[in-house]
Amino acid sequence: QARLEESGGGLVQPGGSLRLSCVASGFSLGYFVIGWFRQAPGKEREGVSSIATSDGRTLYTDSVKGRFTISRVNAKNTVYLQMDSLKPEDTGVYYCATARVFRLSLASDEYTIWGQGTQVTVSS
Repeated sequence: QARLEESGGGLVQPGGSLRLSCVASGFSLGYFVIGWFRQAPGKEREGVSSIATSDGRTLYTDSVKGRFTISRVNAKNTVYLQMDSLKPEDTGVYYCATARVFRLSLASDEYTIWGQGTQVTVSS
């Protein structure tokens, strides 16, 4: 069956780094635009970043530009989110998802298959 699984979350101090991984099973991730989203306690889900299938195009929400980097290795069926210079406001559950169309988007309604999420906590 088709599924996505995120990993790499944890507790990190402000200014620290984490790398999240999104691994697909049951289908080829390379056929899909992939997005990363996050949801903080009491807040709506927010689009963080999106990456094209193979041409290298990426999209970031303004609050993470220059700090986060999305990448993919289709041969490994994996998409990564490298998070540097983390801030407390980056805290939340991070999800990866597959898009239903071949365009970059941070809108959650453009995505279909979702992972279970991985917790990221940035705190001193």
